[in-house]
Amino acid sequence: MSLVNTDWLENNIEKVKIIDSSWHMPQTQRNGFEEYCKDHIPNSIFFDLDKNSKLDTDLPHMLTDAKSWEKIMGNMGIKNIDQIVIYDNSDVISSCRCWYNLIYYGHDPKLVHVLDGGLKKWKKENRTTNNKEVIIKTSTYLCKENKELVKSKKQIDENIDKREFNVVDARSRERFEGKVAEPRKGLKSGSIKNSFCLPFSELINNDHTFVSKDKLVEKFKSFKFDHNKNIVFSCGSGVTASVLALAYSLINDKYMPTIYDGSWSEYGKI
Repeated sequence: MSLVNTDWLENNIEKVKIIDSSWHMPQTQRNGFEEYCKDHIPNSIFFDLDKNSKLDTDLPHMLTDAKSWEKIMGNMGIKNIDQIVIYDNSDVISSCRCWYNLIYYGHDPKLVHVLDGGLKKWKKENRTTNNKEVIIKTSTYLCKENKELVKSKKQIDENIDKREFNVVDARSRERFEGKVAEPRKGLKSGSIKNSFCLPFSELINNDHTFVSKDKLVEKFKSFKFDHNKNIVFSCGSGVTASVLALAYSLINDKYMPTIYDGSWSEYGKI
């Protein structure tokens, strides 16, 4: 149950921890935290994707170390036993990256959910929001990294010949095919050799909900690769790759989200 709908959250709002993980591409000139302060789902806690990633690197959104994650969760008042619902108000469905991070650091996948449709759908249905500051009681959180859920550039390079897993890129087809410049400076255009393209936007409806399971099956079955092998998702900076990972988990309940963390921000460096 990676996804929950707005009815489910409204009916269980007192039983879960709610995280607002809104993040926007720099060129949008939007600030997720400022928007959260003005309007959010009651009792939700803000998760800052930029600040809560590895800071001593020039690569965006890289996984931080285990001790830092434990501190982040503790400061947010999250406990290992908490059932969590994550939402966003972002065009890139950034809630999925927070979902991936929690699973990577050992939170029970059965306890981590993304709100289908996010804040956009919640507000369209005239459900309650407010701008009240949430009083957080800090907690103790222990994490256990699932290191097999992340791939490095070295592993990606080695896999070009070995083909032990399939790599699927969530960027637009124009970016994947090198027909347009990358939005981040210092990156060449193109894609990882032998990788496949599935733009995350093709899996999302206009109301920010995911398309039906039948459509997801159709999209993934269209790839001419060995479907018995694991799928590793990539994108620009590890955010929309997580959208594909969550989508795939909806049609393969045994799948554990696996991401090339550096994504094209690392691989495409000039």
